[in-house]
Amino acid sequence: MDIFQKCYEYDMIKQMIAADHYPYFLPLSESEGTIAEYKGRKLIMCGSNNYLGLTTHPKVREAAIQAIEKYGTSCTGSRFLNGSLEMHEQLEHEIAEYVGKESALVFSTGMQVNLGTISSLIGRQDVAILDKDAHASIYDGVKLSYGKMERFAHNDMAHLRRVLESIPESAGKLIIVDGLFSMEGDLAKLDEIVPLAKEFGARLMVDDAHGIGVTGGGRGTSAQFGLTDEVDLIMSTFSKSFASLGGFIAGDEDIVHYIKHNARSMIFSASIQPASAAAALMSLKIMREEPEINQQLIRNGAKMREGFQKLGFDIGHSVTPVVPIVIGNNEQTFGMARGLFDKGVYVNSVISPAVPAGRQMLRTSYMATHTAEQLDLVLEIFEEVGKEVGLI
Repeated sequence: MDIFQKCYEYDMIKQMIAADHYPYFLPLSESEGTIAEYKGRKLIMCGSNNYLGLTTHPKVREAAIQAIEKYGTSCTGSRFLNGSLEMHEQLEHEIAEYVGKESALVFSTGMQVNLGTISSLIGRQDVAILDKDAHASIYDGVKLSYGKMERFAHNDMAHLRRVLESIPESAGKLIIVDGLFSMEGDLAKLDEIVPLAKEFGARLMVDDAHGIGVTGGGRGTSAQFGLTDEVDLIMSTFSKSFASLGGFIAGDEDIVHYIKHNARSMIFSASIQPASAAAALMSLKIMREEPEINQQLIRNGAKMREGFQKLGFDIGHSVTPVVPIVIGNNEQTFGMARGLFDKGVYVNSVISPAVPAGRQMLRTSYMATHTAEQLDLVLEIFEEVGKEVGLI
C-alpha cells in the first residue's frame, strides 16, 4: 500500500476550506500586540499568548536589535558544542533566581524542554503520571522515554491517589501537570498534589508555560500556592510572557546538570539565537521592575470573565486571563469564530482532540496592554454574534 494514501484521502480540512470555515494558519500581515491585520482588516487580538504585551515593548525590541548587532543572527551550533554564549548563562542564572530554584537550563523551544527533560528522566523502571489535560509536549516527552505513562482525570485528586496506589513502590515516579492549563484557564491543585507526591515518594514537575508572567505575581503557579520549594521542577517557555522564543527547566542543581548532559533535544539542536535570548532577558527585567504590568493583566482577565458570565457564556473553571467560551459542538464553534472574525475579533477555535468531545470552545486570552475600550468592544461583539448563532 502507498504510504501516501492517507494524505490523498485526508479531505476534511479541504472541505472546511471550501466552505470558508477554516480558521487556522491565517497569514497575518501585521501583529502589533492587541491589534492584528489580515488582508487589510484590523482585528482585536484575543487569541495571543502575549500576556504581558511585551513583544512590542521598546526595550525588548531594542535588546533584540543590539544582540543581532553584536552576535549576528545565529549561534550556528548546539549549546553542547559551540553554541553557548555568556548571555545564555546569564539568562539561566536570572531565571533560576526569579522562579526560586538553584539552577536553570535554556532550550531553543518550549516543546524541546519537555521532550528533552522528560525523556531523559523517565527510564525503563519509571512511571510518568500525567493530568489528562496536560500539554501535548508532555505526552510526547513521555513517548520518547522508555518508561510507562499513567493518567488521572483532570484535577481529580481521588483518581490521582488511586493511580499512585497502583504503581509499585520500587518504580521511580514523576507527576507532571500544567500549572495554568492553556485551554480551560484553570490551575493545577498544587496544594493537594504536593502532599500526595510526598506520601507516595513521587517527584513533581510543573509545566508553567502559561503561568510564568501571569500567576503568583508573575513568578508562576508554584509561587501562587507558596509551594515553590516543594515543586521539584518548573518548566516554562519564552514564547508567551517573555515575548521571545525558547524555554527553560529549573530545579536543583544536580537534577539540571543531569538533564543538561542527557537531554537529546538540547544536545542535538542549535542553541537559542542571540536576539531571542536578549529579548527574554529584557522581558524578565521588565517583569521584575514593573509589577504593575502583571497587575493590569490580572484586572483585564477578571473584567472579561465577569463580562462573559453576565452575558450568559460558559467560561468553564477559568480563574486567569485565559478565558474559554465553551460551546460543545464543532458547527457552532466554527460559526461563532467566523462571526467574531467578520466583526473584528480574533479568537482561537479549539475542537477535539485538543479538547474532549463536548468541550469544543473558543479559546480567548487577554493581555495587560488591552485597553478598556477594546475589551468593552469585544464583549459587545461577543453578545451580538452569540445571539446570531443561538448560543445565548
